[in-house]
This record gives sequence, C-alpha cells and structure tokens, in this order.
Amino acid sequence: MNILILGSGGREHTLAWKILQSPRCKKLFISPGNGGTEKIATNLKIDINDFKAVREIIINNKIEMIVIGPEEPLVNGLTDYLKDESMFSDLIIIGPDKYGALLEGSKSYSKEFLKKYNIPTADYFTVDNNNIREGYKFLDKMKKPYVLKANGLAAGKGVLIINDLEEAKIQLKEMIFNSKFGEASRKVVIEEFLSGIELSCFVLTDGKSFKILPIAKDYKRIGEGDTGLNTGGMGAVSPVPFVDNKFLNKIKNKIISPTLSGLKEEKVVYRGFIFIGLIKVKEEPFVIEYNVRMGDPETEVVFPRIKGDIVEIFEAIHNQKLDKVNFDIDKRHAATIMLVSGGYPETYKKGFEIEISDDIDKSIIFHAGTKISNSGNLVTSGGRVISVTSLADTYNEAIKRSYQTIKKIKFEKMYYRKDIGFDL
Repeated sequence: MNILILGSGGREHTLAWKILQSPRCKKLFISPGNGGTEKIATNLKIDINDFKAVREIIINNKIEMIVIGPEEPLVNGLTDYLKDESMFSDLIIIGPDKYGALLEGSKSYSKEFLKKYNIPTADYFTVDNNNIREGYKFLDKMKKPYVLKANGLAAGKGVLIINDLEEAKIQLKEMIFNSKFGEASRKVVIEEFLSGIELSCFVLTDGKSFKILPIAKDYKRIGEGDTGLNTGGMGAVSPVPFVDNKFLNKIKNKIISPTLSGLKEEKVVYRGFIFIGLIKVKEEPFVIEYNVRMGDPETEVVFPRIKGDIVEIFEAIHNQKLDKVNFDIDKRHAATIMLVSGGYPETYKKGFEIEISDDIDKSIIFHAGTKISNSGNLVTSGGRVISVTSLADTYNEAIKRSYQTIKKIKFEKMYYRKDIGFDL
C-alpha cells in the first residue's frame, strides 16, 4: 500500500525506516520530510497544518495509510477532517481525533482527566485572567520549586520551574497577561513539584485493547548533569534499568488501564500512540503529562527494539484487532545521542554542510534538522540535527558505540551531551 507520514523530525525518519521494512509498504511519502527521508522515500513539501494540501496528497498519490507524527495537526483536528470525507472511509489513520488529542492539547483538561479517573499525578490549580489572585494563594501554600505550565501547545517550551515565590508570581502574570508563550499561556496550570526519576511509557491502542511499547528515558536539558535550558531532547536510552516487572505492573494497573478506561468513558475512540510522561517517586509512578504521539528522541530507541511488521500493527489498530497481533521486543539495549546546532535551544545558524562517513556499520543514523541544499549537499536546517542510535547487549556498550560513531560525523558548531545514560 501507499503510505504517508506527516512530519519532518527524527521521529518521522525512524518511522519511515521501520515502515520500509514491511513488505506491505509499496510506496512511502513523507511531508515535509528532511534530508535523511529524502534518501529513502519521497518528500512532499507542504505545511502539515494545511489540511487541504494533505487531502490533495492523499488523493493524488492514492494513499491508503497516514501516520501523523507531530501533535499540532492532531490537536487542530486533522483526523476529524479526514474522517468527515466519505472518500476516505477506508483510509487508515494513525492518530486520535481532536477530542482525544485534548490529552496533550490542554494541560488543564489532562489534569482534570487524571483527577476524574484517580490516576496518580501532582496536585494542581488552573489559573486564567479571572482567578489569578487564587493562583497567587495556591503558590503561597506550595513548597518550592514552583511549576508553571502553559495550558496549550508551546513547542515543548511552555514549562517553567522556579525556586523563588515572588518570581513565580511575576512569571504567572507574564504568562497570562503578557502572553509569554502566546495563546498557549492564556491559561496556566500551577503544579506541585515531584522529585524523582523521569521515564517515558509508550502505548499503542485501537480503542479496545493496547500494547505497551519499550519503556525509555530521555534527557531534556542542554547541559551535562541535566543542567541548563530545556530542549526537545538530547538523547535517550531503552530499556530503563530501574523498571522491573513489579514497577511495570504498577504502571499498567495504576496508569495505563485507567487511562484507557477513562477514554472509553469519555466516548473517545482512540487509535494511535499515547505517550505517558512518568516520574518514579520512591517506588510509585506518577503522570507528569500525556502526549498523543510518539516522543522524540525516544522513538529512535523504541522502534529499533520492536521486532515485527509495523504496518501490520497499524492495520490491526484500524480494524480494532490489535489484541490479535503479537510482536517481540529486542532484548538488546538501545542508546541514542542527539547532535545539535551550536546555540540551540536559543539562537543558532543553519546551512552548515554535514559530513557523514560511509563506514558506519554499528549504529543507525536518523536525521532531524537536515535538508538537501540546492547544490545537492546535506546541510543543517534545525536545532536538533542528527541522532545516532546503537544497539548492544548492555546499555553501556550501546552508549559507547553511539559515541564512537559520533566521531565519524562532522558539521560546524556541532554540539552533543557526553553524559547520556551515565546516571543509570
């Protein structure tokens, strides 16, 4: 079948890499794609939030399956738009409808959902321009640090963690009245700070049954030792050594099952990925956030460990027969290191030529912020440029392999963290 992936990052390159392993895939299109996907599939340059343009691609290329990578088209209702057309009645869509996407699109909705279905999460209070004084009082009752989250989508940058109470109040006002994060922060969730170790849980569901994908841990901060500004992710590992069967059962019984039961109760027919950002507090899992798609760079360590035909799995989701499909998980460890542009996540330059050695054989290279220039060269085009993923019998060996491979990649002002996975 002809398949379309929407998106342009490392997640989408990884999805493409996995989909192309399926004999069910006849032609693969990626919109808009990047320099890496251009070498393995057909890139189609469009704005993925232009639903009419997406519609034209589906019609013109006889697309039978669409995998929606990023959150924004889902939150904006692309799935609903396509389902409303009778000509797309047989189209396989991997991604929830607009109501299901609220889990990520609205922090206040997701917190209310968690509370309603008794799913462990941090205490919270939602603030807008009508109740900011109550917000100040809630901050007064809390212990530092103070967590402020923009309610809407803010490209991963809408979270502030502040140690000073007065500064927290100033920033709350800035978010709501001065649009610090645009429309996304017209409403703000003040949240209790939970101290523990973060991890990422990924679930595939057809609305009736579910499969748990490999657990991963990513590293958000730009600096070593988890210091500095938050980024989209500087690296990831999978599996996570401290997640044993006992803890995994707690995640399944206390978080995944009630989440899916809650979606059924809300009459959401959810077909696609649910990312559950977790934190392990002592020996208990708590939900930090939901995403309605795969994470990045976690996709780069999760998908290489899935041993099975991903297209077959996606078809089963569409037909609500996911419980009939079984797949194995590679027991090896995976580690990915992200190479970024100097200056990221703040100001950085683009257009630097990228050199990748031809003799890389112990790692997989996934492109994120790359493109093919007019002169035919591979150049940087974003903050996160390339991820290097390796598999090995131990995570120490996997990490070592990725760092060895990095020596074979060069571009001006290239930066990467040298401590990914060392905390484990």
